[in-house]
Amino acid sequence: MKKVFALVMAAALALSLVACGGSDSDSSSASTPASQAASSAADSVASTVPAGGKVGVCIYKFDDNFMTVYRNKLEEILTSKGYEVTFQDGNNDQVKQTEQINTYITQGVDALIINPVMTSAAEQIVDLVKTAGIPTVLINREPTEGEMAVYDKIAYVGCDAAQSGTYQGELILETENKGDINGDGVVSYIMIQGDPENVDAQLRTEYSVKALEDAGVKVEQLDMQRGDWDQNKGQEICATDLSKFGDKVEVVFCNNDAMALGALEAIKTAGRTVGKDIYLVGVDALDDALDKIQAGEMTGTVLNDADAQATKAVEVMEALLGGKTYTADEQQIYVDYVKVTPDNVADFVK
Repeated sequence: MKKVFALVMAAALALSLVACGGSDSDSSSASTPASQAASSAADSVASTVPAGGKVGVCIYKFDDNFMTVYRNKLEEILTSKGYEVTFQDGNNDQVKQTEQINTYITQGVDALIINPVMTSAAEQIVDLVKTAGIPTVLINREPTEGEMAVYDKIAYVGCDAAQSGTYQGELILETENKGDINGDGVVSYIMIQGDPENVDAQLRTEYSVKALEDAGVKVEQLDMQRGDWDQNKGQEICATDLSKFGDKVEVVFCNNDAMALGALEAIKTAGRTVGKDIYLVGVDALDDALDKIQAGEMTGTVLNDADAQATKAVEVMEALLGGKTYTADEQQIYVDYVKVTPDNVADFVK
């Protein structure tokens, strides 16, 4: 029924030559998802996608640095294509976000893009959109394959968090002493984790250290604290650990750049120098982090490409609106991470 409504709306828009988002737009082609399985399946989909339509977007919280970049790119792409798009701030409250999703359903949106507050709520979210029959793209926080498999008009677009963790570990391995600054044969680190319930946080935490261990490096975890992706919390945790463990801290792993930027302030306050007596890595390649890498104040980061993910999310949404359905082995669609080091950081600075 949603598809029929979207097609009728598209015909009306074509006659009036007025796009819902405030700019003229022609019908666009259904785009192919990133994964090989999804790409091959998408080739057989009818190419016509309705121009315009109502799209509801739920973001877990607006003041997250990375999701702000992501949200702005989504808005840019969707409005340029003639969609009427509205955004809702979940304020890191899953109950509130679930209410927002229900409101979008009541309003009769044609498609949803959802960044869940909690990955544990994925089953409930999938059930809601399936019952309403609304094509949906989940972003940034990955549900399990089983949770999505019950509905063939839903897909996840994001990155493989294990890859980002591995790249963080490799950034440390690529330093002149492989992270062992004091030469005692052990890399002693602190881990500033995002939300432990979030699969990205779990995998970045695990695989950053695993990369060192797989390379034969002995490691010692001095502390691991939950920073909730927040810059101020990153600073507080790092300051406490530096005060407690002192020069024993050789590496600070942060699950994202916001916490790494906070940790950097604590490192400076403690009189430590990144690249000399401590290493610091994050994930996201935020502009501020890129500036710090150029200045020699961060060891490196991993590009979590918000622009590419937003572009892919819209492509998948349009494929769904065009009639595409996804089998269980096609529903996870990944965009690659990229290591950012002092040697290549200039390539990423805007």
